[in-house]
Amino acid sequence: MLDWKAPDYAPVYAERSRRLSDLRADPDLLAAVKVHYASSPADFVNDWGMTFDPRNAEVGRETIVPFVLFDKQREFIDYLYRKWRAREDGLAEKSRDMGVSWLCVGFGVWMFLFHAGTVVGFGSRKEEYVDRLGDPKSLFWKVRNFIDLLPIEFRPAGWDAKTCAPFMRIQNPENGATIVGEAGDNIGRGNRTSIYFKDESAFYERPENIDAALSQTSNCKIDVSTPNGAGNPFYRKRKAGRIEVFTFRWQDDPRKGPEWYEKQRRDLDPVVLAQEVDIDYEAAVTDSFVPGNLVDAAQRNGPADVEALGPVKWGLDVARFGDDKSCLTKRQGRVTYPQQVWQGIDTMALANEVWEQAKREKPAQIAVDVIGVGAGVHDRLKELARDSGIQIVAVNVSRRVEDGTNYNLRAKMYDAGREWFRDGPVSAPNEPDFKAEVCALRYYYRNGLRLIEDKAEAKKRGIKSPDRADSFMLTFAEPVIEVAPALTFETQFTHGANAPGFVTEW
Repeated sequence: MLDWKAPDYAPVYAERSRRLSDLRADPDLLAAVKVHYASSPADFVNDWGMTFDPRNAEVGRETIVPFVLFDKQREFIDYLYRKWRAREDGLAEKSRDMGVSWLCVGFGVWMFLFHAGTVVGFGSRKEEYVDRLGDPKSLFWKVRNFIDLLPIEFRPAGWDAKTCAPFMRIQNPENGATIVGEAGDNIGRGNRTSIYFKDESAFYERPENIDAALSQTSNCKIDVSTPNGAGNPFYRKRKAGRIEVFTFRWQDDPRKGPEWYEKQRRDLDPVVLAQEVDIDYEAAVTDSFVPGNLVDAAQRNGPADVEALGPVKWGLDVARFGDDKSCLTKRQGRVTYPQQVWQGIDTMALANEVWEQAKREKPAQIAVDVIGVGAGVHDRLKELARDSGIQIVAVNVSRRVEDGTNYNLRAKMYDAGREWFRDGPVSAPNEPDFKAEVCALRYYYRNGLRLIEDKAEAKKRGIKSPDRADSFMLTFAEPVIEVAPALTFETQFTHGANAPGFVTEW
């Protein structure tokens, strides 16, 4: 049994040497072992793999050591094998320094050796992370070294790294299998692959373009990453519940313990600790405007747990582009009810659908974002609501405001929405997409005044259109003005400025 915190590899080398002698003495045994390894990738990696850790030199240990798997690493290789055989996608979220890149490399080399004609793909956001000659950080440096350090019995016949492993491509001269690399926007634009590893995929610049390209080229795509905030495609896949997620927590690593974590806590910035050690998606973004813990608290309360007081306000965010959605939020004071979402509905049908609900439920106000196609929906609702007492409010979120804090109405709405969460208890829809979108948006300053990034800016970093978040925030755009019948002289004299019609309610 290996002491993981002070490993002695001498018994491992001795066992490998004994095993290799037996295989060299008995060709039939070698053939039988290869048959076993063809369906047991974890055994192959554990029995013959080598790995590299330059930090070992600091404590007088060898930097190249046997790749002895601990339990969670073996589970991950079994997970990869199961996903590949089932032709299913997978996702691995991880703490830092769990050896996941080496595990993916080990599995890729196993497939390359034991399954003729397969193509293993590796992609990362930058080319130097995939292949840079002599750089141990690059994935292909790891692949070449993994193959070179295998006993000759397991290397391909005719293997020569100089001729078989050119830039971004490694070829098996014995069975025709290949390992290919791609970077950035080129990911998914090359060969069809048997399995594709997307290294640190939460950090890609245009992840949705990459996902679209890979959907046509591989039946088994494995996203591997530490968190990079909420709302991006990696986060959405992780939270959607449609894909089997493998989680590598630092507690699963026998090399680490409470003292290791305490050192990380002392040495690392809290945001880095949250992102790279604790796998905390919401805390991983320093400039997220609405903290995830506030939304968590609101989502733990159901509508029946909080008293709903005040006028009912609706916010309608109208889809602008093909992949956007129209969203309706209904809020009464401290309670926000489950949202309704439409995709592909035309503006007049949307207006009519919302009005049919409004006739039954009689909200005090419907606030509509009128930038773009929303203007037509607002105008139709205004026409339908004539003489109904329901206020239809046109909201131009880019309008400048003069409150000394916020640059425009969008920032002011989000400011009010954040205060709503802070002033709990409140109840919010218990839907992953609601939290993802509300927590995803970042803020910045212009001339000392705060702005919230808009939809176009968010999309540039892989955040899908925050339709749910914007719809919710529209319920804070304008106060409800209580409209009263015409006042008599007596009521004016009696009530003055407190008469109905002067009261506003947010």
